[in-house]
Amino acid sequence: MGYIVALDQGTTSSRAVVMDEKGRIVSGHAIEFRQIYPQPGWVEHDPNDILYSQLGALKSAVQKAGIDAKEILGIGVTNQRETTILWEKESGRPVCNAIVWQCRRTAPYVEAMKAQGLSETIREKTGLIPDAYFCASKLQWIFDHVPGARERAQRGELLFGTVDTWLIWNLSAGRAHVTDMTNASRTMFFNIHTLSWDEELLKTFGIPRAILPKVVGSSQIVGALSAEILGAEIPIAAMAGDQHAALFGQACFKPGMVKSTYGTGGFLLMNTGETARDSKNGLLTTIAWGIGGKVNYALEGSIFVAGAAVQWLRDELGLIQSAAQTEEIALSVENNGGVYLVPAFAGLGAPHWDMYGRGVIVGLTRGSGRAQIVRATLESIAFQTAEVVRAMEGDSGLRLSHLQVDGGASANNFLMQFQADLLGIPVHRPSIVETTAAGAAYMAGLAVGLWKDQAEIAALREGESFFFPGRDEGWRGRELEHWAKAVARAKGWAEGE
Repeated sequence: MGYIVALDQGTTSSRAVVMDEKGRIVSGHAIEFRQIYPQPGWVEHDPNDILYSQLGALKSAVQKAGIDAKEILGIGVTNQRETTILWEKESGRPVCNAIVWQCRRTAPYVEAMKAQGLSETIREKTGLIPDAYFCASKLQWIFDHVPGARERAQRGELLFGTVDTWLIWNLSAGRAHVTDMTNASRTMFFNIHTLSWDEELLKTFGIPRAILPKVVGSSQIVGALSAEILGAEIPIAAMAGDQHAALFGQACFKPGMVKSTYGTGGFLLMNTGETARDSKNGLLTTIAWGIGGKVNYALEGSIFVAGAAVQWLRDELGLIQSAAQTEEIALSVENNGGVYLVPAFAGLGAPHWDMYGRGVIVGLTRGSGRAQIVRATLESIAFQTAEVVRAMEGDSGLRLSHLQVDGGASANNFLMQFQADLLGIPVHRPSIVETTAAGAAYMAGLAVGLWKDQAEIAALREGESFFFPGRDEGWRGRELEHWAKAVARAKGWAEGE
């Protein structure tokens, strides 16, 4: 029957997986790449590090699978969202490093938007809350700080893209300058109701239309992999932001279904069907996917730092050698010893939206040590998720019966059990936790006819682990109260700097 390849370009690593017609992962390979922190609160990537790590992962995954490139029916691309890249149309050279979604440097631009009274317009048109998280302010910063960038953009010499666009432009040897609706909906200048770049917002932000990619559906052939890469031209048949791909990969096809991804950040999405539902509780309205001429919408809660906090324990504090160690360390103590860590390294996302929040550890005593800090770090991921679940239930009027989870950190049994205890509902973890890649593969398989519909895809999923709550409401209330006190101390820390 043939194979599908998914390219999953994440914030800290680039992954490729090969999937067969039964939805089984045949092989996979991931390559980490550099994180660049020029100043506190700033985060950058070299776009070529992104590209070459993804190409390396692709070639290694195909080689491990032992298949010929001609057996690959299609490629699906999924990506870290909002990360902003501007490059030269002729040479393909980036004009500067990519500004990563986590970067807070553009907070003053967002404050200016709010001062101009743009918040409601942005919310109505894009479904987003003005924040440095999204692309608009990042592009404004590049135009103001990279010599000649604004003038060159106006002359049509430069191209803009999120990571999906950058990858596909390079993978297709410059033949396809495209983005899909999900990624477009994260820029803060795409109208999610008219499904087009918004002229009013482009004019307001000073963004020339000439630099923008063509917006396409999430599951359709948009170009072809250059034959130079694997020895054969292969259809590029799907593209979607990572969280949207994960929602699809979890088979959350019906309105009201929710998934929570524990990756570098944490992201909860609820499928709201063909209705764009407004949020009153600090969530975003976004496009879930566009397939077959129909658009599904979602409510989203974005947590900026989840698994990245565990990497921080490893890389900056040296408290662990690998993420896998954290489970055993957390279980070596009965509780957190009163220690709470708020990993607001890049500000606070949903439902707080505080660009000036910064990380804090509170409740330290002389008896606090490595185990308590490691445990508090894992618990912080669950606490942030619980806040978003509450907001989602408030917006939807629905009480979740269970939570579907995925992403690398969902492999941690301690974290999943703590999450179930904190929410008071079961947590369901699929046998394949890398559902982001699976979602991109499913979308590509649909586009090339490997699977006929969503029902057939849902039937491919097999095997789940279940975590059931084992704590009472009293414990739950006390823990959430302590967490709220800790968050209050993190808020606004960097304001005025």
